[in-house]
Amino acid sequence: MHTLLIALATIGQAAAGRLLVASYGNDTSPGAIQTLELPPSTNENIDQTMKVTHENHECGKSPTWLDLSLGRERIVCLDEVEIGANLTMLSVGADGSLSKISSSPVLGGAVSSASYNNGSALALAHYGPQAAISLFTIDGNNKFSSLQNFTFEKPEQIHQAVLDPTGQFMIFPSLGANLVHVYCIDPASHQLTEHEPLKSKPEYGPRHAVFWTSPDSKTTYLFVVHEKSNKIISYKVDYPECGGLEFTEVDEVSTYGNTTLPPVSYASEMTLSPDNKFLVAANRNGTVFKVDNPDPKNSTQVPSDSLATFKPTADGKLSFVQLAKSGGYYPRHFNMNKDGSMIAVANQYSKNVAVYSRNLETGRIEDSKPVATAEGLGPGDLMFVQWLEQQ
Repeated sequence: MHTLLIALATIGQAAAGRLLVASYGNDTSPGAIQTLELPPSTNENIDQTMKVTHENHECGKSPTWLDLSLGRERIVCLDEVEIGANLTMLSVGADGSLSKISSSPVLGGAVSSASYNNGSALALAHYGPQAAISLFTIDGNNKFSSLQNFTFEKPEQIHQAVLDPTGQFMIFPSLGANLVHVYCIDPASHQLTEHEPLKSKPEYGPRHAVFWTSPDSKTTYLFVVHEKSNKIISYKVDYPECGGLEFTEVDEVSTYGNTTLPPVSYASEMTLSPDNKFLVAANRNGTVFKVDNPDPKNSTQVPSDSLATFKPTADGKLSFVQLAKSGGYYPRHFNMNKDGSMIAVANQYSKNVAVYSRNLETGRIEDSKPVATAEGLGPGDLMFVQWLEQQ
């Protein structure tokens, strides 16, 4: 069971915030997207509790990903159910409430989406059981039309759709096939043409990726986080005249930095800070930390997974900064607010959200105490977190 968290508003540490939590359903409850409110506070030492103010059930049985890349107060929601899945467009009200605009049937197991061609098309990554890549166009009335499908045999497990900085290519890490698919985008038809993939090292399992262009060297690099090996590999990216992308490995680091890798751990999300200066990755099932018990009457601390921060250098290498607490167990996803001063983490199995402050100069997460938390969310497990500033 999976849940998706999206933070919809914050203006600095002392201001109110708003979050959306989308959750898989269970045997007794349907899938839901809940709006959480964070009251304003001027005391950074107070751990604020976020409250549910709205609830929506229009995204299907298993909401798992909310895509905000289209802007204009629209959210694309993916239903990860295997049979009868839908792609849904929702509008966001001024009070954080959601209402359905449109929907379209999709292949099952959709876990990620990315818009391209200036928001006129959408690419979906499907994890399984029928691993696939699917494309949709979006018209002026926010209606979806199916455009193109690429289906794969096992062991493909497509986990993410990522647009390159030029807007000309889309890549898709495949956890099961141990490679990153590369496609060229046709700007007129919106269709994709396959190119030579990036092959990973044996048993590494690429899960998520992010492009980064050095402000100093102006060179573009691709960082790929690998779930099975807990490694991040840096690749220099070149654009040959013959088409496609070329990748040259320049660095490999552990998602635990200078801490010993636990016996069984699975890397999950990875993202750049808004200022483009730091890279953060999450570790699951390797609880090297402890945090305060959510029950104020229980002084026994509980296990916490971790977030690793690195600083990319002009040559694409990653300098380790910090291993910080995630605030719970099995962080499926996290994200930072607009200026990067806060990071929100959705811990899947402990069903809690922890919001921490970040030091913008050093990149370090101030993990001694969260600035806000929410416990017992669901009905499903927490899966994804993202921030959106109020306009």
